[in-house]
Amino acid sequence: MLETVIQQALNALQLGSYYSLIALGYCLVYGVLLLINFAHGDIFMVGAYIAFFAATYIMGQHALIPPNSPIMVKLVFAGFFALIVTAAVSFAIKKKPQAPGRKNYSYPAILGGIFITVTAAIYYWGQGMKLETGADKILVFAVTMPLTMILTSVVGVFIERVAYKPLRLKGANRLYVVITALMMGIILEYGNLSLLGTSRLSYPTLLPRVVFDVAGAKISITKLTAIAASFLMFALLQWIVTRTKLGMAMRAVSYDKFAVPLMGIPLDAVIVFTFFLGSSMAGMAGMLYAMNFPVLDPFMGALVGWKAFVAAVVGGIGDIRGAFVGGFLLAFLEVIVAAVFSSELRDLISFTILLGILTWKPTGLFGKPKTTKI
Repeated sequence: MLETVIQQALNALQLGSYYSLIALGYCLVYGVLLLINFAHGDIFMVGAYIAFFAATYIMGQHALIPPNSPIMVKLVFAGFFALIVTAAVSFAIKKKPQAPGRKNYSYPAILGGIFITVTAAIYYWGQGMKLETGADKILVFAVTMPLTMILTSVVGVFIERVAYKPLRLKGANRLYVVITALMMGIILEYGNLSLLGTSRLSYPTLLPRVVFDVAGAKISITKLTAIAASFLMFALLQWIVTRTKLGMAMRAVSYDKFAVPLMGIPLDAVIVFTFFLGSSMAGMAGMLYAMNFPVLDPFMGALVGWKAFVAAVVGGIGDIRGAFVGGFLLAFLEVIVAAVFSSELRDLISFTILLGILTWKPTGLFGKPKTTKI
C-alpha cells in the first residue's frame, strides 16, 4: 500500500512539473501585461520539436553537410552560423556608441557567437565519434537543453513582436489580443502539420536508463530530472522577480505600465524579457516532456497548455507561487482520480474539484482581489 502511494506521488510530481513550468509562463505574461497568451501551450509544442531537431542534429543524425567533408568546409560552416547569430544579436541590441577612443564591445553577441561555434564543434565531433555511449549522450543533453530554451524564447519573442506589439501600440481591446493569441496557436499547430506532416516523431534517449528505488517505488532518472528542473526554475524565477532590477521593473510594469516609462524604465525591453523568460520555461517543459513521453505530434501542446492555464488560474493568475502550486495540485488530482476511479473520469472529476475551488475563492489560492481607485 505504501509503495503504491509513493509511486503515485512520484508520478504526480512528474506530471506537475510540466504543468507548473508552463503555468509559470502564463503567469509571467499575465502579471506584466494582463494578457492571457493562449499560444503558450503551442510554444511548449514548438520547444519539444526544437529539442528533437537540436538533439538529433548534434548527434549527427540530420547533417546539413556530409560528415566526411574537409575540415575547412566544416570550419566555414560553423563560422557562418556564428557570424549570423552575432550580427543578429548586435542589430537587436543597438548599443549606443561609447566615448571616442574606446572600443564598443557587444558582449552578448560575442557570447552568442561562441555558443553557436561550440555547438557546431560538438556536432561535428559527434559525427566522428558516433555518439552511442551514455556519457556522450549526457553531453548532448547538456547542450540541447540551453539551446532549446534559447531558440524557443526566440519564437516567443517573435510572436510578441509580430502579433501582440502592433495591437498594444494601437491600444486595441484586450479581447482582440486574446483572439490573436488563439490564432497564433492555431498557426503554430497547422504550420507544423504542413511542414512536417502527420507522422509522429520519436525523441531519442539522451539520459541513461537508470531507475532508482524509493521505498519500493520506481523512478527513472528522466522523471527525476523533470521534477528537479521544475523546482530549480521556480527558485530561479522567484529570485529574478524579487531580487533583480529586471524583476523590479517587471513588478513595476504590472502595477502601472503607463507610469513606468516616466521613471526611465524601458517598457519594451521589460516586455521582451518577460516573453523570453516565459517561453524559455515552455521550451524546457517541452524537452523534458518529450524525454519522458517520446512521441511528438503537432497538437501535443493543446490539452497540456489548457490544463496548465487552468492550474495557473486556480493557483492565482499573476502569482508565481500560485502558478507553481496550481500545476502540482492539478497533477495530484488527476493521478488520484485515475488511481481511485478510472482514467476516463480523470479530467471530469479533477476539473470539477478545481471549479469548486474557484467557486470558493474566485481569485485562486494565492490570488488577491484588485481594487481600482477612482
